[in-house]
Amino acid sequence: MLKHLTTAALSAALLGGTAVTAFAAEHTETITLRATANSNENDEDYDGLIVFKNFVEQASNGAIAVEMFIGTQLCSNGAECMQGVADGAIDIYVSTSGGTSGIFPFVQVLDLPYLMANDRVAEGVLENGTEFVTTMQDMVEETSGGAIKLMTIGNTGGWRNFANTQRRIETPADLEGLKIRTVVADLPQELTRALGASPTPIPWPELFTSLQTGVVEGSKNGITDIMGMKFPDAGLQYLTLDGHAYMGALWFMNGERFNGLTDDQKRIVVDGFYQLQQATFASPKRKSIDAYQAFQEGGGDLYVPTPEQKQMFADAAAPVYDWFTQNVDGGKAVYDAMTATVEKVEAEIAAQREATIQ
Repeated sequence: MLKHLTTAALSAALLGGTAVTAFAAEHTETITLRATANSNENDEDYDGLIVFKNFVEQASNGAIAVEMFIGTQLCSNGAECMQGVADGAIDIYVSTSGGTSGIFPFVQVLDLPYLMANDRVAEGVLENGTEFVTTMQDMVEETSGGAIKLMTIGNTGGWRNFANTQRRIETPADLEGLKIRTVVADLPQELTRALGASPTPIPWPELFTSLQTGVVEGSKNGITDIMGMKFPDAGLQYLTLDGHAYMGALWFMNGERFNGLTDDQKRIVVDGFYQLQQATFASPKRKSIDAYQAFQEGGGDLYVPTPEQKQMFADAAAPVYDWFTQNVDGGKAVYDAMTATVEKVEAEIAAQREATIQ
């Protein structure tokens, strides 16, 4: 009954160093996990799934198989895919915060600007077991009635930066009046307005044509997505590395499927998601080097704001924090957990750095 009630509730919301455990001989029936990512084989999500598949299948001695569906074979958008996870038609699915905010609005905390300074801080904050990740996992579990589990948070494309077809952006004033593509989620639109630009929700597959025809004049994306989708060919020639948000990738799993595993199998799957997370942390770093070089070689203008200019962006975006904590269900809880974890991680990094310097 609980599952049926949960599924109905989800439908309504959507429409609006690892130990390897050997299995005993009696474990002969292979368990197949169906995993999907609405991306392609050049994406960090694919890199992560390949690592996950390899680890889980080897660590379980073949008792667990992972079947990968890349693209839209199983589902075509975030709402449809999340419903598939809730129903059990899909075992594992990865999404950005924008793709799941309709059912878990609090995940938009990952889009709050300028909270995490760099990769080292972000990776520390997103490590499983931190106050922030544990809070997110508990809230996903509670909101879905146990139908969906948040397994880990990785990366999918590095950092979001402002890119446009019109001019170099050095300060928030330079964004004034530009039509910036956003996802449908509220927070990216609030941020764009706070910085003086005009938010224009456009589906991802339509962005190239929208840039080309002037329906929008810019976007908020990572460099690997910009180059992978050939957006410079549509006129996107100005890129400002303000790094306003780490492009978090939320990896979900069907709760009943996970809970039906033995304890040994659960440990292997959990460790597999750790391996997946580390792969997605590393992948964008290498890919970004070539992508930035290709952008500039193609005539693109790449600008790095000064510390003073970056502070201007952060100051202009400050009202978004109040909006998030006051208007998003669960917003204050995840914001407090995020900021507390950032503070703790930054202190740990500073201590580690000083210990190495001495």
